[in-house]
Amino acid sequence: MKKTGNKFASVCGVAIFFWGTMAVAAEAQPQQSGASSVQLQPSLATGLDYERARWHPLHFKPAIDTATNEQCLSCHQEVLEPSVKAQSPAGVKAADSLAWYQTLEVYAGEQETFHRRHLATPLAQRVMDLKCNFCHQGNSLREEAPIPPTNTTKEAGFTLRKMVDPQETCLRCHGTHPYEIMGLPGPWEENRESLGNSCTSACHVAIRTSRHQVNYLKADEIEKAGQENNDTCYGCHGGRQWYRISYAYPRHAWPGMPDTAPDWAKDRPTESDPRFRLDTPVAASAKDSTTSTEPAKSEPAKSGDAKP
Repeated sequence: MKKTGNKFASVCGVAIFFWGTMAVAAEAQPQQSGASSVQLQPSLATGLDYERARWHPLHFKPAIDTATNEQCLSCHQEVLEPSVKAQSPAGVKAADSLAWYQTLEVYAGEQETFHRRHLATPLAQRVMDLKCNFCHQGNSLREEAPIPPTNTTKEAGFTLRKMVDPQETCLRCHGTHPYEIMGLPGPWEENRESLGNSCTSACHVAIRTSRHQVNYLKADEIEKAGQENNDTCYGCHGGRQWYRISYAYPRHAWPGMPDTAPDWAKDRPTESDPRFRLDTPVAASAKDSTTSTEPAKSEPAKSGDAKP
């Protein structure tokens, strides 16, 4: 009888827990009629406890698509606070070690936290224009996995067990350098000197000159920074590699582009994702070159996979 009573109490406890969670979710679940039905205030967390705040409509579609950094940071300001520990739990001092991102010449300053490296450091502010919703597109707080299971992220509407989709965010700037399809003799770090240690003075002065035409990057500043130091280019195209694959950038048409695409590029899109497109493309300095834009027939692979 005692065991039966314990089981009944456990079932009741679980039922009460889920009822409370669902009640909170139902109260704060975003409206499906559109973003206009959501009244967004500068201080979004006012009067909300944690459970209700995390179900705020701004965290879901469609409101998250138009969320500003100011709205996000009204609750999440701590992500931009300097908070690097002076030493690791094992006693290794940050001042006596180099983080992997500090090994490139274009990074200046001490070690920084993840969000500050993408939003607040001098390099980030010069060449990037990232918004919070570039990565954070909303995710399922209840399941964090599709129910029933689906074959693709697109069908599910969110990424399995992740708050962002790294395939469409992180991979863009943290993939490997695809030297094989570019026709290079080996990895860039092994051949950079023989190639003049420059991307824009050789191959990319005439090939894939329509690049970085997206609203999360500053195309003109990237061109200037690339002329000053090639690590600006390499940093986002293999120098800060997290993954063993490279991002399949769209192949925007450029002057002199061959009519026939190489085999590896036949399935590539020719335009960027609609949410990243610029209303008015920014002219890259390389486009002003008078150099012939017709690639050599013996090197078709140099049509380049390393520029968006």
